[in-house]
Amino acid sequence: MAFRFADTHGGALRLGFADRTDADAIAAMSRDLIEHGLAWTYRAERIERYLRHPDAVVLAARERDALAGFAIMHFGDERAHLALLAVLPASRRRGIALAMLAWLGKSAAIAGMASIHVELREGNHAAHALYRRAGFAESLRVPGYYAGRETAVRMLRVLRPPVRGNGDA
Repeated sequence: MAFRFADTHGGALRLGFADRTDADAIAAMSRDLIEHGLAWTYRAERIERYLRHPDAVVLAARERDALAGFAIMHFGDERAHLALLAVLPASRRRGIALAMLAWLGKSAAIAGMASIHVELREGNHAAHALYRRAGFAESLRVPGYYAGRETAVRMLRVLRPPVRGNGDA
């Protein structure tokens, strides 16, 4: 199923579920746009595992059938984890990442998630601004998170109050 939307430049883009044929392109985007300078861990085989996992969504943004961006989110009992999100440099600043985050946020809310969590590099100021614009707030900094040398910023977006056990409100 695909969802069409107009980007900020009036172009037609589609959001839809990625499939196995997208695994190589998604892995290459992860290597080049997210994992640059680190060990490449999101190879095609790992992307394919997300594609098959019943508690994960691999979302693809397409322009004229070409992959322009993607996002991978895993759903837990109460919280969702946004593992990866990337948009090709030529397709940035057109609302694609915000559209994917909005779609994933709605999906997480419908699935009953209390929050969405994401980690990003401390020096990635564009990602900080994107996530803040999408309703995320910084929750924690983890020194050495990336290959023991780069600090991660953990951000979260609260969707609803968490359910507490034992009858607590």
